[in-house]
Amino acid sequence: MNRMINKWFLLLIVSSAIFLSVIDLFIVNVAVPSIKEGIRGSDGDIQLVIVLYVIGYASFLITGGRAGDYFGKKRVFIAGILIFTIASCACGFAQSAWQLNLSRLVQGISAAFMVPQGVAFIPVLFPDPKEREKALGIYGSIAGTASVIGQFLGGVLPDTHFFVAGWRLIFLINLPIGLVASYMAYRFLYNDKERPSIDKTAQTHKKTTFNFSGVVLLMLALIAFIYPLIQGRELNWPKWSIFLLILSIPIFLIFVYDQRHCMRIKKEPLIRFDLFSNKYFTIGLFAAIFYYMVQDSYFLINAMHLQKGLHVSSSMTGLYFVFQGLGYVIASFLSIKLVQRFGKWVLIGGISCMIGSLFLHLLVLRDGNLQTMKVLPVLFVYGLGCGSVLPTMFTMSLKSIASQFAGAASGLYLTVQQISIALGVGVVGGLFFSVLDNREAEASYFQAYSITTIANILLLVFVALICSLFPSRPSRS
Repeated sequence: MNRMINKWFLLLIVSSAIFLSVIDLFIVNVAVPSIKEGIRGSDGDIQLVIVLYVIGYASFLITGGRAGDYFGKKRVFIAGILIFTIASCACGFAQSAWQLNLSRLVQGISAAFMVPQGVAFIPVLFPDPKEREKALGIYGSIAGTASVIGQFLGGVLPDTHFFVAGWRLIFLINLPIGLVASYMAYRFLYNDKERPSIDKTAQTHKKTTFNFSGVVLLMLALIAFIYPLIQGRELNWPKWSIFLLILSIPIFLIFVYDQRHCMRIKKEPLIRFDLFSNKYFTIGLFAAIFYYMVQDSYFLINAMHLQKGLHVSSSMTGLYFVFQGLGYVIASFLSIKLVQRFGKWVLIGGISCMIGSLFLHLLVLRDGNLQTMKVLPVLFVYGLGCGSVLPTMFTMSLKSIASQFAGAASGLYLTVQQISIALGVGVVGGLFFSVLDNREAEASYFQAYSITTIANILLLVFVALICSLFPSRPSRS
């Protein structure tokens, strides 16, 4: 019995990484207007608060996973949480936009090291397939719960009057969580050398290598493309912004060449481009690009429209988004079983829910006379759609991947996911602020909100068309 208690207790410890990572993403999404006022930042600055976090996460995610095999999962897990906690405090005490955004980049990089270790501990702690499936379900539910808590706290904390400004608390709240999690991990998690099952596994794999050139090139390509896309619009497209946008193309091509060269000389690449030969995986990646462009841009434009355009309080905005989060959690649990029976139709049904809900968004969020009993069901339905799409798209994309390539494929999928989030905030968010053009009238906000919401609807229609190329039933291979 004691062994069982320890096993599930350790699951909670390793799940603290995904909890911190997810809550930090969603808490910022809701608190965007308060952060902007707090740092006296521009529209571009506030986009970068989201974008730099996901760029850091995307660039180092695969490397972070391999670091655990090389240095030890426990060691990398603790180091990642501690650096994430320190970076969170730096965000909380930032005095300018550049200080905040630099700290957000470090947060994202540290998250890329701590999260993969939490996932990697699960098969070690739960070698039995049935127990492992249950553990993964609990892990997923913790991530879903973190998204709901993040949305709630992102609304409530900025309205809180404490010894520091309320918006700073959304970062400083990570301090007690991070310290407790790192101590518990140090105290109770096994060292790798104490787990024979890991030693046997390690002996069957090649020596872990790091593709540092790939990491650097990928990060440079992303920053060279997304940073001028955000800041260039605000500064009326100076020459340096055009130069960087053009420069991002050869940097990305060099990255592709570098990765292919690594494969030719039998060196482990950051991204395996031979995975694109799998038809359904490629379909899933393209669908994910356009879907995740919608995901975080949705929160950005809704938070801005509600709080700045319709003058809804931060706390009330958080409450609204909680209903969206509840819909997501419920649907994500149901979709795990439904996808086995209905395959791609779960995806298309979820996307249809989101599209229908976005049309209703334009009706219920039209002016400041909001009727809460109409707003909440609309957001809940949108959450149901999201919860149906996210886990199903991931399952459908990786279902036909051979087991020996599953790790590389999931790493590539998650990297594309994060890049697409950054791209969506940059493009769709940039469209919102461009239409708004610093006008503060309620009608101006709704005009910007309408145009960008229609843009998101068109993106989702495109996602549905791509997903229709999946087989009617998930592959059994």
